[in-house]
Amino acid sequence: MNTTIKCISPVNGQLYAERPTLSLAAAREAVSRAKIAQRDWAQRPLTERIRKVRSAIEQLGDMNPEVVETLAWQMGRPVRYGGEFGGVDERANYMADIADAALAPITIEDSEHFKRYIKREPHGTVLIVAPWNYPYMTAINTVVPALIAGNAVFLKHASQTPLVGEHLAVAFHAAGIPEAVFQNVFLSHDTTAELIAGKAFGYINFTGSVAGGKAIETAAAGTFTGLGLELGGKDPGYVMEDADLDAAVDTLIDGAMFNAGQCCCGIERIYVADALFDQFVKKAVAIVSAYKLGDPLDPTTTLGPMAHARFADTVRAQTAEAVAAGAKALIDPALFPNQGEAYLMPQILVDVNHTMRVMREESFGPVVGIMKVKDDAEAVQLMNDSDFGLTASLWTRDLDRAERIADQIETGTVYMNRCDYLDPALCWTGCKQTGRGGGLSVIGYHNLTRPKSYYLKRT
Repeated sequence: MNTTIKCISPVNGQLYAERPTLSLAAAREAVSRAKIAQRDWAQRPLTERIRKVRSAIEQLGDMNPEVVETLAWQMGRPVRYGGEFGGVDERANYMADIADAALAPITIEDSEHFKRYIKREPHGTVLIVAPWNYPYMTAINTVVPALIAGNAVFLKHASQTPLVGEHLAVAFHAAGIPEAVFQNVFLSHDTTAELIAGKAFGYINFTGSVAGGKAIETAAAGTFTGLGLELGGKDPGYVMEDADLDAAVDTLIDGAMFNAGQCCCGIERIYVADALFDQFVKKAVAIVSAYKLGDPLDPTTTLGPMAHARFADTVRAQTAEAVAAGAKALIDPALFPNQGEAYLMPQILVDVNHTMRVMREESFGPVVGIMKVKDDAEAVQLMNDSDFGLTASLWTRDLDRAERIADQIETGTVYMNRCDYLDPALCWTGCKQTGRGGGLSVIGYHNLTRPKSYYLKRT
């Protein structure tokens, strides 16, 4: 049964884009084309695959002015921030740079009698289910290494950002990557589940909600299909008494509020040493109070709408519950008279605790709770008191202390004196309900391929 994917723009609440989904039969035919085309693609020299992927990224860069405006309409990010191409370019070209080494065979022995080695084989066809919050960067994390490694790619983008997959398809096809090797597809949830259950893919990478990750796992049960899942987050920051206070406030508050708080590794809770707590909070309130909430197409806007009104309603409910339970909201609503629907004012909460949903459940919006802590042990206990584990941000001038604390935190990445950044040289991964697997770095290539061993005896 054919359905349609609809994007309701957060800018004005109107239908912005609509696309028909593929029927199950048409989707299966597309998978068959991908599997046939992948065999030829994998046989092409690695240098050719790298060259074509680099060219595709250049093509995408040329499209950036159009991309920036359509992103504002689709998910609300202000045009003043210029889109995502800087991050796309950094990640894509780093993965291209390391491809030779990451995919090189591991030689065990090459002697008079034996040749023994391990090769990396592509999985075949990779399904990438990408989210709307950083729709280009999150897709590129897997698209680029998957193609370079010799896989065909099926990209299913979020319904909030349907034009992103189309832009990527234009760029990759213009660079000479066969249309059957890179396919942007519009699929219903039911059709996606049927394809996964039918072993259509050699590997699946999903970025999205915990519920979505569970649905992917359920569909894949018994197929032994490899999965990479990046799910929810409730990332903490910890400011120690010896931290650079101004840098900590500026960076952590930006990490909490940028993109209307809709960041996978955004800061959602902050723990501050007693000695700095009052100063930290005062500076944070001053920063947030100066934001301008409004039309993302206006270059003076610093905070746009959330991607959908229902996302804003979730944050409103968490905030209201916290205040009813004793939390104190520090940002004056009078500073943001134009809020409503998807337009949500930013908020800072103090007098919060871990019985409140706003400190335990993913908010994914412009709200952050700040708590006072007495020492490292209490901070570690609170940071680990979470169902999620994507990143943690530590603020101190003492590297050894940061490393000792980092060893105790249940998370995928630990930052010292920065946050909300994805280094393509490091594995992007998480633990607990944040998911499993890992992207980017050499490990990203390893997850997008399988090891194949050769034991060759010379006669």
